[in-house]
Amino acid sequence: MGDHKNGGGFFASIASTFSSISKSVNGLLGYEGLEVINPEGGTDDAAIEAQKGRWRQEDRDSYWKMMQNYIGSDVTSMVTLPVLIFEPMTMLQKMAELMEYSYLLELADECEDPHMRLVYAAAWFISLYVSVQRTWKPFNPILGETYEMVNHGGITFLAEQVSHHPPMSAGHAESEHFVYDITSKLKTKFLGNSVDIYPVGRSRLTLKKSGVVLDLVPPPSKANNIIFGRTWVDSPGEMILTNLTTGDKVVLYFQPCGWFGAGRYEVDGYVYNAEEEPKFLMTGKCNEFMSYQPCDSEGEPVSGSELKEVWRAADGPKNDKFQYSYFAHKINSFDTAPKKLLPSDSRLRSDRLALEHGDLSKAGSEKSRSLSLSLSLSLSLSLSLSLSHTHTHTESPRVLEERQRSEKRTREAKGDQFRPKWFDVTNEVASTPWGDLEVYKFNGKYAEHRAAVDGSDSIEEIETKSIEFNPWQYQNLPTAET
Repeated sequence: MGDHKNGGGFFASIASTFSSISKSVNGLLGYEGLEVINPEGGTDDAAIEAQKGRWRQEDRDSYWKMMQNYIGSDVTSMVTLPVLIFEPMTMLQKMAELMEYSYLLELADECEDPHMRLVYAAAWFISLYVSVQRTWKPFNPILGETYEMVNHGGITFLAEQVSHHPPMSAGHAESEHFVYDITSKLKTKFLGNSVDIYPVGRSRLTLKKSGVVLDLVPPPSKANNIIFGRTWVDSPGEMILTNLTTGDKVVLYFQPCGWFGAGRYEVDGYVYNAEEEPKFLMTGKCNEFMSYQPCDSEGEPVSGSELKEVWRAADGPKNDKFQYSYFAHKINSFDTAPKKLLPSDSRLRSDRLALEHGDLSKAGSEKSRSLSLSLSLSLSLSLSLSLSHTHTHTESPRVLEERQRSEKRTREAKGDQFRPKWFDVTNEVASTPWGDLEVYKFNGKYAEHRAAVDGSDSIEEIETKSIEFNPWQYQNLPTAET
């Protein structure tokens, strides 16, 4: 677990060396207050460390000149970033990554032991953190954009961008075993060379057989070395999963990354009954595996019991450019798209497709090749791939930005309000450790749409790749600035 004491001697010497490395980087580059923190202990030469990452030096220079005035601010959706540091996936798609290990929810739904049920459910939520090692930035969705996924474990998944300022997404997933609903809004604090990320959101999981409803509060995260050095993410703090039906809960502590990576990714905690007595201990690494063991009222393993693995991350492709899992590639493929894909789907975005195919010229010039993005990572926060399809639409991200602004001006001129198609805002306000959140609910219209499409014999077969991306509220609006 990496339990080091902060006395003198060796560790004091390491701390001094590490501090001098950070300072030498700052002095070398001429930027005060930008620490480069290496989780492996700062053994790299400062000049080499300063050049790591995907930014060109001139990009870093101009970005820092712009961003230094925002230190201490929430920069969600305020910042335009070069597409070179993006991954070809949107935040809506990253929300769907949680579905990879859905077999855990089948086990939870069939489980008769209420506390073992929580072990499975907690492991499912932990599994999303495999993607924490992937530090490319996902595209922020256009208002009204959607993502649909079928053909995976009997699950139907739909997410929609329901607000642009602040950026908010709503998602719904359902199978014969569970119903999952989320309203997500990220809050950030820019600190110079790092960003604190606060997951202001509400996640609810209902297991159908027992009818229990689970509520998740994830830990905050921190993205380090976002301008200089090698970007990495830490998520120190508690994850609390509460059974709202019975009062049982899981409390797992994500260890902060220490010297030489000590404690990095390590997670430990307990499953408690409603009387707050520990029933199972859980331990593991959020990027690799989780294990469990029955424990006594003192939290000690029950004599004669064994530590058993409940979940392990699947192996991914070797030398994948974006560090994607096989499932992340599957998310971007049209193999998981339903019949008659919605034209607002993330897969159809020309900028995302251009990046995916490595054709950056289709995404605009070097300086205009960007979308207004959240600085936050999506753990998920949250968010690909090697599609073999050739896409014929070359609408640039700049055009998408301008069209989105044109839509906003038209709404204001008409006195209209944007209304999502598949989710409705409720009167419910969820309280989170990082602020209140208006809650959106799945309105059922998508199920009616899907049933009509899937049940029709007269649907004209349209090649999915030929569908033009269209999340727009108004049609035939000018895309250029007026």
